[in-house]
Formats: sequence, structure tokens, C-alpha cells
Amino acid sequence: MSRGNAPSQRQLRAGELIRHALADIFLRGESGDPELEQLSPTVVEVQISPDLKIATAYVRTLSGGGGQALLDALNRNRRYIRGLVAPKLDMKFMPEIRYRLDTALDYASKIDELLSSPEVARDLEKK
Repeated sequence: MSRGNAPSQRQLRAGELIRHALADIFLRGESGDPELEQLSPTVVEVQISPDLKIATAYVRTLSGGGGQALLDALNRNRRYIRGLVAPKLDMKFMPEIRYRLDTALDYASKIDELLSSPEVARDLEKK
């Protein structure tokens, strides 16, 4: 039986370890970049490639704004943050960490807004 593109238990576990390590670094203000600390990054999810060499961290600011500034600060400090994460993990190789903005909440808000619009509410009431 084929599992398709579902991540393995190993990928899920490694992604969660990296997510916790990143969250801990950001919570404690260990990044060493005042601009990054001011943005208060939060790590929503970390997906890791099947070969465990590339980790994609989905991030957003707690305030909800400043997405591009957050990505710029994270990319500017990419190597330093990776060096902080490595000792926190019990992994043979430390994957490269790439950062992407998490847009799930924005998408959910847009859907919620559409569902509460008068036009859609009217159509839903007909049924």
C-alpha cells in the first residue's frame, strides 16, 4: 500500500523537535538580533524533507504584522540560529532551516469573512 506524500513518523518527530528548539530560542530572546526579538516570532509548524536535510519553518509574528521584516531578520540570522538549534537536538545531521510565512490564519479569516458576508448568508438560509 502506498502512503502518498504523507510525512513519516521520523519526519514528524524531527520537525517537532526543531519547532520546539526554535520556539525556545525565540521565547528566551537568544537570537542576538534586537529587531528579530522585537517582532516576537512564533513557529507554527516545521516540515522536514524525507531525507531530513531541509526543514521549512512556518513562522509569523505574534502581533500579526511585519511578515517581510520577520523573514528578512530570520534569513539574516539563519546560520546563527541553526547553530543555536543544533545542540538542542539529538540528530546525526542538522538540517538547513528555511523560513516561510504562515498564512493559515489569514486564509481562515478570509473564509470566515466570506461566510459571514450578506450574500453568502442569504444563500445559506435558502437551504
